[in-house]
Amino acid sequence: MPQADENAHELAESAQQSEITVAVAESLTSGRLSATLGAAPNSSEWFRGGLVAYSTEVKRTVLGVPDVPVVSQTAAEAMATGVRGLLQAAVSVAVTGAGGPDPQDGQPPGSVWFAIATEHGVRAWHRQFDGEPVEVVEQTVACATESLLDTVRSLGSAASPA
Repeated sequence: MPQADENAHELAESAQQSEITVAVAESLTSGRLSATLGAAPNSSEWFRGGLVAYSTEVKRTVLGVPDVPVVSQTAAEAMATGVRGLLQAAVSVAVTGAGGPDPQDGQPPGSVWFAIATEHGVRAWHRQFDGEPVEVVEQTVACATESLLDTVRSLGSAASPA
């Protein structure tokens, strides 16, 4: 089983146990992240949905991305915050990047920005992946699902009585 699918299965268990809902905003992954989460056990109970915002215009008008390069920390943070509010989820993740083979917004192929939003705020980070575009997408989905899993576990343990 691919790493992203394993992460999604563990995420399903953690999200259900802690009653945490999840949403995604994705660009370069074109729905692969949503499909991975949607295929996890009992996804209808914890996965609120996802928004594929491939177009810059959609990122700006639907998710509230300001007039900045879309392969950036600011764009990823706005996407995560926007989809969390739109889908009324406890946790959201956003991914935006240059999948390749060409650079985008001055960023080299494989450059990916991630952001996770919760009620406590938004956190963003950057990764540089190697490989062909399909490999960049696979690595992006694996990283996003792992980060969601870590966040949901952290929130779930914080909510549990000691």
